[in-house]
Amino acid sequence: MNNKETYKVLGVMSGTSLDGLDLAFCTFEKEGDDNWQYEISEAITLPYSDDWKEKLVSVETASALDFVKADWQLGNYIGDRIREFLIEHKITPDFIASHGHTIFHQPDKYQIENSFTAQIGNGACIATRTSCTTINDFRITDVALGGEGAPLVPIGDDLLFSEFDYCLNLGGIANISANKDFKRLAFDVCACNMALNYLAREKGMEFDYNGEMAAEGNFKKDLFEAINQLDFFKTQGPKSLGKEWYLAEVLPLLKRFPYDVQDIAHTFVHHIAYQLKQTCDYLANEKQEKQKMLITGGGAHHQFLIQTLKQYIPNVELHIPDKTLIEFKEALIFAFLGVLRWKGEVNTLASVTGAKKDSIGGAIHLS
Repeated sequence: MNNKETYKVLGVMSGTSLDGLDLAFCTFEKEGDDNWQYEISEAITLPYSDDWKEKLVSVETASALDFVKADWQLGNYIGDRIREFLIEHKITPDFIASHGHTIFHQPDKYQIENSFTAQIGNGACIATRTSCTTINDFRITDVALGGEGAPLVPIGDDLLFSEFDYCLNLGGIANISANKDFKRLAFDVCACNMALNYLAREKGMEFDYNGEMAAEGNFKKDLFEAINQLDFFKTQGPKSLGKEWYLAEVLPLLKRFPYDVQDIAHTFVHHIAYQLKQTCDYLANEKQEKQKMLITGGGAHHQFLIQTLKQYIPNVELHIPDKTLIEFKEALIFAFLGVLRWKGEVNTLASVTGAKKDSIGGAIHLS
């Protein structure tokens, strides 16, 4: 009896670092219990225009009317780009799974009535523009259950990348997941590319190619200590970060210290590596053999960050995969979250987010 399941899904991701819109056409096959295989057959990042970057940056302070307009406009824009992608590659997905673009993310597990999260990029607009069933709004159910609503990737790490002890994503925000005491744990660690790209732009660059600018800088102990003393770093366990926290807590520190940009970038890389060391120490299981860490996200290309990380966690073997997986792992896993939602299976883990219970996140818009 053949019990193989196959799903063809387009995963869509728009990250906080504003690198662009990631589209990844993925195939998932399951044979037996939790034996999932995946393939990314086509993938592309579509950079945002300056107008879209400005809109996405400014919408959080816009009127309610402009916020709703931006949600629909981005949904139509994403839908149009997807339709072009599907036509160009002559592919037809079973459905689309879109993360959307986070504008607000302020969970509060102590006062659930004050919690909220909002990702724009209207799912109904995507579905109608593409004539494909679309799943979006993956975070809201977990936040309503008192969870952090993030990170959501760990269940994909668990089912697709179980050979690694740690899965680290170096995106706008660095986040990590691992199995500890037979339970999946994960959380946001610190700001990453949001800060590094900001510093690169101060020098007229979109990003710090290979981390060359940061490598040229000098370590500034007072800045390093000031960043690490922020309240967020005083606790471990399920917690998440949003752009609001970065703008309120981190960016003012980067601006306050009167150092050259390359010195600030150099020091911030050490801050990222230090916080990841603290996190690995917290997540580590007692085992003799060397542990393995999968690193993806744009920060995997930042050679100075990777070299610095090796210094801070020498007992962990760092694995940098091929360029496609580095850049499209999040889109891949949101496609996989869509599969689990379509099947009616848990795709959000309370052990990761701190919610009252596991949940099945995602709103389905039929084409």
